[in-house]
Amino acid sequence: MSEQPSSLPLPGTGASDLSGIVLANDIRGRAGQTLTAEIARALGAAFADQLDAPALIVAHDMRLSSPELSRAVIDGAVRRGAIVADAGLSSTDQLYCASGQHQAAGIMVTASHNPGGDNGFKLCLPGARPVGRDSGLEEIRRAAEAYLDAGEIPVRGEGRAEEIDTLEDYAVALQALVPLPEGRRVRVVVDAGNGMAGHTAPTVLGTLPQVELIDLHFALDGSFPNHPADPLRPENLRDLQAAVVREGADLGLAFDGDADRCVVLDEQGTAVSPSAITALIAQREIARARAAGQERPVVVANLVSSRHVAETVRDAGGEHRRTPVGHSVIKTIMAEVDAVFGGEHSAHYYFRDFYFADSGMLAALHVLAALAETEETASALVAAHSPYAASGEINSPVTDAAGARERVRAHVAAWPGVRIDDLDGLTVQHWDQDIPAEDRWWFSLRSSHTEPLLRLNVEAEQAATMARIRDEILTLSQAEAEMGAETEGAGALPAGASGADVPGWLRSILRCPDCGGELRDVERALQCMLCARVHTVEDGIPVLIAGRQQAPASH
Repeated sequence: MSEQPSSLPLPGTGASDLSGIVLANDIRGRAGQTLTAEIARALGAAFADQLDAPALIVAHDMRLSSPELSRAVIDGAVRRGAIVADAGLSSTDQLYCASGQHQAAGIMVTASHNPGGDNGFKLCLPGARPVGRDSGLEEIRRAAEAYLDAGEIPVRGEGRAEEIDTLEDYAVALQALVPLPEGRRVRVVVDAGNGMAGHTAPTVLGTLPQVELIDLHFALDGSFPNHPADPLRPENLRDLQAAVVREGADLGLAFDGDADRCVVLDEQGTAVSPSAITALIAQREIARARAAGQERPVVVANLVSSRHVAETVRDAGGEHRRTPVGHSVIKTIMAEVDAVFGGEHSAHYYFRDFYFADSGMLAALHVLAALAETEETASALVAAHSPYAASGEINSPVTDAAGARERVRAHVAAWPGVRIDDLDGLTVQHWDQDIPAEDRWWFSLRSSHTEPLLRLNVEAEQAATMARIRDEILTLSQAEAEMGAETEGAGALPAGASGADVPGWLRSILRCPDCGGELRDVERALQCMLCARVHTVEDGIPVLIAGRQQAPASH
């Protein structure tokens, strides 16, 4: 490298505050606004200061802002003496693999499934060990703020950067962990969503003779021209659903932007619950560990996963551990108890033999292997792992999440036979084998870490019971909004300026039919926050019609 000045000027203000972008598990902001190259440089320097050894791997996704932010974070780290391996384009789990293989810290420049204008960083210590708010991220934030306030990053040591290619080693590692059986060839459609699975799937899946790979939206494009790279939203699966049916495929796989999450579709184009995939992989990993001599392998799953996961783990001879939501806490707990596998209902899957890190591609290989080992269809394979009725996660906007949650607690505490815990928010269970099936249910009510939302998950033995509990808890948690509306006086609109006369929980899950973006209230209409299309509200009912550009003129 060319010789650097002894200090690098930064736009020091004396009042830097990065708390808005440094979240519980990662760093995320609006590229060029709340997350600039200067901030990235300061964060890179601050992370390098925290490391015991100078080795650092930096990689980035395909977002339009990622190359600039990657160069900036590398520059900051090098100035503080880091020996940086620039891995270039990479999926997040590809970076974790490199961190484990080279025993180096890592920075992944990505905003995962967020809109294209966002970006951020996922950090890990050597061996892909997690970095979160309680494991160093707060210290990094404060150090970066200090650099920004000082207006300079002094040079320390003899840092340098060099390029590294990690894709082949990553593919070899994954294929070795889950070898596919000979015999059946599985026809699979992969929707990369123009994200990093378009970079990794051809090398990991496309080279396997047991897999016939059909690509969908593989071109890397940070503007996400086809649909947002968030496979948990049903509207983003439509292209894949159509392709699976059209191609007569055995399976569909949808990845998020940085390809660390994977959603599975069966041969009918129906999305499989991530809890069902967790149970399926848990069975396989427990069996493998027991065959290797481990008496009672541990599997962890977060508290919004289906009850069936714990039942499956116990039936397979393993031990189930329930955890809070969040990848950094799950990875930490897995390492503490030497768990063989971990799953989240958000389609994150963690593997002991993959440095306790999450990998959507490794989860996909497990599903492909399970399917290749049988002549069954994918729907038949997973049918046994979806025995209960589930609401999915419902988000309700509130101004006082803690108050709304306590209102629900006070209400349900009087119900006979309930068990309440506070592992992560509020969890209430009413499920025993000696009570009627129609009375078996549980729910979780948690606050979002980043937005004024309450997240509700309900599961029950029977669908009618699930709907009853879901509606009752939603009514209670929405009471705050209803009370506020009552005090606004006559003529106040029930859901803001749009006039959308729908329950708060339903309003919170409405999405743009064109791009799947969130909708905001405007005058007598709802406007998409991603594509800016406007959808009219007529007689209190949102008319969500694909292709509508603006609300009709008033009469």
